[in-house]
Amino acid sequence: MLKQLAPLVPYARRYRRRIAAGLSLVVVANLFSLTWPYLLKLAIDALERGITPAGLAAYAGAIVGFSLLGGAGRYLMRQLINGMSRRVENDLRDDYFAHLLRLAPDFYGRVPTGELMSRATNDIPAVRMVIGPAIMYLVNTTVISIIALTMLMLIDPRLTILAVLPLACVPPVTIYFGREIHQRFEAIQAQFGRISTMAQENLAGARIVRAYVQEDAQAGQFAQLNRDYMRRNLRLARVWGLFFPALMLLTGLGAVIVLWVGGRDVILGRITIGDFVAFAFYLLQLTWPMIALGWVINLFERGSASMGRIQEIMSEQPSIRDAERPVEIEAPQGGIEFRNVSFRYPGTERHVLRDVSFTIEPGRTVAIVGRTGSGKSSVVRLIPRLYDPSEGEILLDGVQIREIRLEQLRRLIAMVPQEPFLFSETLGANIAFGLQDGGERERIEEVAAIAQLADTIRDFPKGYDTQLGERGINLSGGQKQRATLARALTRDAPVLILDDALSSVDTHTEAAILDGLRDVLRRHTSIIVSHRVTAVKDADLILVVEEGEIVERGTHSQLLEAEGVYARLLRRQLLEESLEVDAGAA
Repeated sequence: MLKQLAPLVPYARRYRRRIAAGLSLVVVANLFSLTWPYLLKLAIDALERGITPAGLAAYAGAIVGFSLLGGAGRYLMRQLINGMSRRVENDLRDDYFAHLLRLAPDFYGRVPTGELMSRATNDIPAVRMVIGPAIMYLVNTTVISIIALTMLMLIDPRLTILAVLPLACVPPVTIYFGREIHQRFEAIQAQFGRISTMAQENLAGARIVRAYVQEDAQAGQFAQLNRDYMRRNLRLARVWGLFFPALMLLTGLGAVIVLWVGGRDVILGRITIGDFVAFAFYLLQLTWPMIALGWVINLFERGSASMGRIQEIMSEQPSIRDAERPVEIEAPQGGIEFRNVSFRYPGTERHVLRDVSFTIEPGRTVAIVGRTGSGKSSVVRLIPRLYDPSEGEILLDGVQIREIRLEQLRRLIAMVPQEPFLFSETLGANIAFGLQDGGERERIEEVAAIAQLADTIRDFPKGYDTQLGERGINLSGGQKQRATLARALTRDAPVLILDDALSSVDTHTEAAILDGLRDVLRRHTSIIVSHRVTAVKDADLILVVEEGEIVERGTHSQLLEAEGVYARLLRRQLLEESLEVDAGAA
């Protein structure tokens, strides 16, 4: 358990002064709080001997004063320690999120999003309970036990041994129940992760669920997962339900012994009534720490299980990271070279690219065409190091991209992915996403016009301040693609990559966008990936990819003259467009 919680130490060290002050207050508060039973003993003994009302009032005032001081100390200790635990929770959640952003795409292919969400929303708060309340009450229990036992021994050592004897059974009982709680809590957290995954996937894919009329089937699967979650919680509740009664039984036996043996001692005159009352109160003070110890053990068990789950993610090393001594390109031009590059996706054996070589001079436009699944997108995913090639080298301005600082490399590249993604933000904020300062409205409007999005935005009631739904659900596929294109253009990076970025727009809009992009393409090294031959005919160089290999290369006119794969693709697309026009006319 302690080994799993060890990663918390650096977080706690940041707030060591606050922790030290809080734990010091634990000691001080208990010293004040545990003084009043002794004062009560003195008052009761004084009553037997005879005491004036003023003397009795003095005892009462002292008891109230010490109780108030103890209460104030407890309030401050909770403010310090629980406040510190909230700060640790905040730091841990920030680090967890930052770590997730550093992990490469292959990690997200292995771990469901719901599992990651579960750790952030369910496990991190459980860890907070360890670093705050659990530690506070552990120290509190220890201090109370030491003070109370000391006072009990001073009053009557023989009675103390008899009364505390049943409490000797508390540690083994606590260890047994703690182990059971730990195992069952881990099972609960794992099941909660599965529930989160299914909920996230169904909410994200709600339209697909409805389209295939699978609402009842998915609801049934979710209900089954929920029932399993309930059963696991009930198994924990049964153990938890036995735990406290067992502790209460053991502590209750101590109270019975005090009543029987202590009462006889009072009758026989071995101890005073004040001693008996004070002894009962001190034993009562000792009872709560024994019960709290079980709760503390449970918190530690839950926290260690949760910290273990968090560390599973935090210990993941990014498969894509900086070299030991990364370099910076002083004056980037955007020249790109592939040297005998082969690539297969992590966890697979089949190469999606084989021995790919080509060179793009700075400021030139290269197009990559081919059938679906031929490997076009895989080529451009290697340039910003979303993945690294299995073999071969990729160079930017003559420098291997593995040697370039990753942050700079990706700042030099503006990429429009094949599947557009928009955040639940305003449309203007999405377009300006890649800019450090949020961008100026003039720049945003300029790139929106190039992407043929300006007229569409003017039709929205709130224009650029229109709030988008999750993943831009209130936009059409073509509008989302144009918004992501505009977002890439705001960067004005030396390298521009369009990965089938216009597949969802009609041919008329595509032609208008490409016409608006002419000046942009001349200022950048550009790579256009498309399955539409008509979108790439003006490129300086066209690469035709088939089953992961470059089978043809040249300009549009050269490839047409060759009468090869490219020419066949063009004829097929022209025929498809002609049939679509005829169908529309009919």
